[in-house]
Amino acid sequence: MLRIAVLLLALAGCETQTTRLDADRVGPPAPRGTVQIQEAVDGLIVGHRLMAGGEFELALAAYTRAIKTQGLTSDVLSAIGSANLRLGRLGQAEKFLQTAVDRDPDFVPAWNNLGVVQMNRGKPIEARASFQRAFALDNGNSDQIRANLILAIELSRLNSAEFPEQTDFLLVRRGNGRYLLLGQN
Repeated sequence: MLRIAVLLLALAGCETQTTRLDADRVGPPAPRGTVQIQEAVDGLIVGHRLMAGGEFELALAAYTRAIKTQGLTSDVLSAIGSANLRLGRLGQAEKFLQTAVDRDPDFVPAWNNLGVVQMNRGKPIEARASFQRAFALDNGNSDQIRANLILAIELSRLNSAEFPEQTDFLLVRRGNGRYLLLGQN
């Protein structure tokens, strides 16, 4: 009998503790069960918007998160490479973009972006080949890729002594996978 009395007192103490915690809570109780997120914002879309806003570090983080939902697709790899390019991390950018074109040899933005990196690294002959591939895959429809190709052809004709030490070209997204090289002031 004594054991039962001690057990009831212990249980009563637990109940009082729980009641006290409930009384301190403000607002309605938490809903039961796990909330199922039906639709999340695509990491690539978020990253593209951040790139347009000049937030390259945050865009890179968004693109990296997109790997979880989309995997290492050519689009994700190209986006990561483009963010690294804008951050001045040319070696990393080239690796990601090269991997993107290796996985999808018909992915026009990745070829164009690879050409941009190659131009920035002082490799006009390689850039010319990348832009030619992008231009051919795009059937010559992009004025921006055409402009990139013309510039790469002109620079690839220079000998190494004439080639500018740093080209300072920038990648500019024009929407729907279109990109443009601009000289930096």
